Amino acid sequence: MKNSAKAVMMMLISVAFLTVHAQIPANYLGKPFSDDSLGFKGPQVIPGRVELAYYDFGGEGVAYHDSTPTNDGAKLNHEVHDYGSHWRPGVPYHIAFFRENEGVDISYTKDWADYKKPNVVEPKVNQLYIGWEAKGEWTNYTVDVKASGRYKIITVYANLDNKSELWLNNQFAAKLYLPKYTGYYHWWDQATIGEIEFPKAGLQLLTLKYNTGPNLAYLDFVKIGSISKQ
Repeated sequence: MKNSAKAVMMMLISVAFLTVHAQIPANYLGKPFSDDSLGFKGPQVIPGRVELAYYDFGGEGVAYHDSTPTNDGAKLNHEVHDYGSHWRPGVPYHIAFFRENEGVDISYTKDWADYKKPNVVEPKVNQLYIGWEAKGEWTNYTVDVKASGRYKIITVYANLDNKSELWLNNQFAAKLYLPKYTGYYHWWDQATIGEIEFPKAGLQLLTLKYNTGPNLAYLDFVKIGSISKQ
């Protein structure tokens, strides 16, 4: 009888664990990103691609943390565009200066910088990415998980590993590892960089915690199995 009661208790604890890890924290004030000019309305969907530049609305300390208040990517792009240095005409304003008034450092891939090097995999033209990363910075993403289970994570990146982590609903979920130093911030490669388990379908809060290192474009989540048995 004691063993039976213990088993029931363990089952209840397990269910509670899954519930805690499978819903957006009640005190989270961020909102899914949307942008009419891009024809995008969040949340981003898993399985699928999470564009890292499409972090949530909510500002510093809610949707992201950045060590400086300036978007260094937009700052650089103003120098490139405003003074005509290496600028390729026809780049949409909302790409060149994406979220320029926020602290996360975002730029876009350029033909003169990102497509004339020894890339293993080339990002798409005008691909937005997070760069200028610093220790302790993070971004939040409200995602709509369509199917629970285990997923592999694939990314396109440049430069070197920075010991990033993914957190799910404020709980640690996965370590990310960029296996190869590409040689430079604008030399790009693609790799499977980790796995994550979503215990339940529905809206989730995904946090990317990163440090000094690479330029990161997006995370592709590809389902590979069911929930692991504990």
